[in-house]
Amino acid sequence: MELWFDPLARSGPEAMAVDEWLLEYATHPILRIYGWDGEWGSLGYFGKLADSRDGLPDMNLVRRWTGGGTVDHRGDWTYSLIVPLSYELARMKGGESYRAIHEILSDVLKAEGGEPDLAPANGKSGGMCFENPVEFDVMNAAGEKLAGAAQRRGKLGLLHQGSVATAGDSRLRGELFAERLADSWWQAETQPDDERIAEIVALKYGRKEWLERR
Repeated sequence: MELWFDPLARSGPEAMAVDEWLLEYATHPILRIYGWDGEWGSLGYFGKLADSRDGLPDMNLVRRWTGGGTVDHRGDWTYSLIVPLSYELARMKGGESYRAIHEILSDVLKAEGGEPDLAPANGKSGGMCFENPVEFDVMNAAGEKLAGAAQRRGKLGLLHQGSVATAGDSRLRGELFAERLADSWWQAETQPDDERIAEIVALKYGRKEWLERR
């Protein structure tokens, strides 16, 4: 697995475009950890923009390619896991891969001194993500949501976009996460295809029509 600490804080549209470019480019799993340029929230592919604006007024919003609810990215720890279709994790059913990844993330957060566990099924979805835990989200001992994610599958593989409510030690957390996700990993200095990323922003994430599709 390739571990990439993206050195650039990016706008919402650019952050989403980088993940889509990685899915196009990847020949092996990639764990990307990144930050945001400014105050951003993201909403799921099927989310209603009006609801997100009610929950995060006066904030920049970007619509993800993945599903799920609205996420406030001010102060969270954001990561993406890109898995080509040739790997087993990308061929699992949605609930299976979601659980597998969050079981590992839960172990990582335990190593930081917490007492996380996975949430049972409760039938909720959408809305403000960290107020509406769904099955296999990561919860703390008080029943509060610590981590959630959203996924998209396609002919190229799996895109899993995740958020942890507490920032923690980003580098140590990322290294431990990679170590437990894969048999072997290496830290890479990925060179993004800026031209392709700008094209994806212009065609999708930067467009008003994309943001306001619902």
